[in-house]
Amino acid sequence: MRHLLDTRTLDHRTALQILDVAEDMADTQSRQVKKLPTLLGKTVVNLFFEDSTRTRISFEAAAKRLSADVINFAAKGSSVSKGESLKDTAQTLQAMGADAVVVRHSASGAPQTLATSGWISAGVVNAGDGTHEHPTQALLDAFTIRKRRYGADSRGRDLTGLRVVVVGDVLHSRVARSNVWLLTTLGAEVTLVTPPTLIPQNVTQWPVRVLYDLDRALADEPDAVMMLRIQGERMHAAYFPNEREYTRLWGLDALRVSRLPEPTIVMHPGPMNRGLEISTEAADSPRSTVLEQVANGVSVRMAVLYLLLAGEREVREEVQ
Repeated sequence: MRHLLDTRTLDHRTALQILDVAEDMADTQSRQVKKLPTLLGKTVVNLFFEDSTRTRISFEAAAKRLSADVINFAAKGSSVSKGESLKDTAQTLQAMGADAVVVRHSASGAPQTLATSGWISAGVVNAGDGTHEHPTQALLDAFTIRKRRYGADSRGRDLTGLRVVVVGDVLHSRVARSNVWLLTTLGAEVTLVTPPTLIPQNVTQWPVRVLYDLDRALADEPDAVMMLRIQGERMHAAYFPNEREYTRLWGLDALRVSRLPEPTIVMHPGPMNRGLEISTEAADSPRSTVLEQVANGVSVRMAVLYLLLAGEREVREEVQ
């Protein structure tokens, strides 16, 4: 694997490989000593043009547990904010000897540009670009669903036949886009539930069912319900009447959770707007995988960095 830029072009075999390697990485995280020597001598740069404490820390933890050196580069307060271009920044990282660059950018396509421009020889991981994609979030979500469904015996298994309902602000959500492509590649059936004003124009080309009634979608007894954050910072128009109306029609509360089948899990990529798209009771219920998603994120990102920087060596031998 040379880069990880999206899930739309990720094939079934590679997606399963990442999830299976993540299982191996997760096994090492239950040990007293969690660190592996696998990427000793490698340098991973977290290049964040957008704030995201959770994602940056997760990638940093993943790299350090593989013994890589980590450089955190925040655009705010750097020469980038003074007008330095993406090209100049990339060439600076190249001169520093970066082996992998984890990039988060407000412009859709920035990681693709970095990976294909020839400015840098490092592997590029997309940590979220505009409203385009966030592939490692989708991978950790798929990993979480698979682990909850199949437990320790999940290696080699995809999500064929499982039903996932994704609810909320699909229009502005790169997490939703990445999940649509990855989950369907892995065999899951995806239903989007959203206000009509928060559905993308090109959704008819997506391999999904679209509903506007949350209760109708939940009546189909999904295996997972993924709530999306309402991204107020990206909204510059009236996408729904008011917060109370949104919560009533599309929010996941204790009553709706109580109607779900016993095995159904509740997911959220975070950070959560408690009381808006999800109630505290739903977020903290035994069905909730929110904290598991955070923990699984480290294992998945360890797997991605391993496959980018260590090649196709036998993982089992290295992590034992």
